[in-house]
Amino acid sequence: MDIMSYKDSGVDKEEGYKTVDTIKNLTKKTYTENVLSGVGSFAALYELKNYKNPVLVSGTDGVGTKLEIAFKMNIYNTVGIDCVAMCVNDILCHGAKPLFFLDYMACGKLDYKEATALVTGITNGCLEAGCSLVGGETAEMPGFYKNGDYDIAGFALGVVEKDNIIDNTKVEENDILIAISSSGVHSNGFSLIRKLIKKHNIALDTKFEDITIGKELLNPTRIYVKNVLNILEKYNIKSMAHITGGGIIENIPRAIAKNQMAIVEKSKIKVHPIFKYIQSLGVDESEMYNTFNMGVGFVLIVNKNDKDNIINHLKLLGEDAYEIGHIEKYSSENISII
Repeated sequence: MDIMSYKDSGVDKEEGYKTVDTIKNLTKKTYTENVLSGVGSFAALYELKNYKNPVLVSGTDGVGTKLEIAFKMNIYNTVGIDCVAMCVNDILCHGAKPLFFLDYMACGKLDYKEATALVTGITNGCLEAGCSLVGGETAEMPGFYKNGDYDIAGFALGVVEKDNIIDNTKVEENDILIAISSSGVHSNGFSLIRKLIKKHNIALDTKFEDITIGKELLNPTRIYVKNVLNILEKYNIKSMAHITGGGIIENIPRAIAKNQMAIVEKSKIKVHPIFKYIQSLGVDESEMYNTFNMGVGFVLIVNKNDKDNIINHLKLLGEDAYEIGHIEKYSSENISII
């Protein structure tokens, strides 16, 4: 009888051990004094300090089919940032400061260099968000994933004082919508983009502005945490929206009450050039606004008397922020793009 090993089944434990050792060194860069255990233990320990009435806020998400663009481009160090951004920007909408992050990475065959690049991106995203990468899981699943394919997802936990939770209950008529610019497509709508690329036989190295289509599509999702938390310390923010899947049309209504309507002025939106290109490939405008962020990555809803100070402060922090609309009483829908 032939004696088989785990390696014979396609799982290389030595490659996994080497990857984990590197991950340990990467994650240490993100640790704060609150982290009580490092990667490699059975669970992560995190001490919660200096809160009177803390509420934990959680979020989980993945990168989706943007990963296929990354693998075709052989660029692995940016999509990890996307994974972090999609989670921490969501919990930020409730005023939460991200505390720590966990990742899940699955593949057909683990490659040390590729896995290290992916986790390097996750580490960089955590540093940008000011949270600790305290652990995760790397699953090698031969025969289930093709060699060279990876899937990554993440989980973020944040905290906010109960009295400071932001929801849609404080939004009023005539409040103002402030947009904060995106870096491009971020991490949503890639199933449509991939289909358009295939339909029009577009090479990823096709020139787009001063780079290529492939590199433009791989621009990481912006992480808004530090600048928005800075604003929250100084101003009364009524509500916030992270513009992700469903685009502007689906996400802004999530930040207002059911008896309210957001009026978005299309002429005020600084549409990112990549969306003009995508629309030119044969996508209806209404579908664009219902799928993509169109250049608006994050939205703040504020009192009209505060809008100028908030916009100016955001600009001092390096953000491209501007007014795109206001709130009215509900008519027949929760959002109208005029």
